[in-house]
Amino acid sequence: MSVEANKAIVRQFYAAIQREDFEVVASLCHKDFKFYLQVDTPIFGSEGFIQSEKKNFAAFEGFIFKIETLLAEGDQVAAYMTFEGRQSGVLEGYETKRGGAHFSLMMLLTIADGKIIEKRAHFDRMDILEQLNTAA
Repeated sequence: MSVEANKAIVRQFYAAIQREDFEVVASLCHKDFKFYLQVDTPIFGSEGFIQSEKKNFAAFEGFIFKIETLLAEGDQVAAYMTFEGRQSGVLEGYETKRGGAHFSLMMLLTIADGKIIEKRAHFDRMDILEQLNTAA
């Protein structure tokens, strides 16, 4: 596949996540999909990834998940993204004092057979928790 086709798959994937259309998310994942939330901690299968996403997004009402930049080479697509949301639930055991969070993420996705086979997420977890627990 071309790098433009790979970028289109990644755009569809994140648009489906934004809509919380997890059926489409699953359809864009390869049967051997692996998600790395941390460097050495894989979640295997689209079901595990979707459960992780549902848990995170259930904690935020009306979130915005925006692709700022996509770069692609070969079978890999790098996505620089921003997330903004108002916390409406508990995230990792923390209830918010401020009301919301705005942060950036870097994702590295690998495409195989026209589907996403691997997704690696990089973000500053402590920054997010600090935002949620700091009084305005």
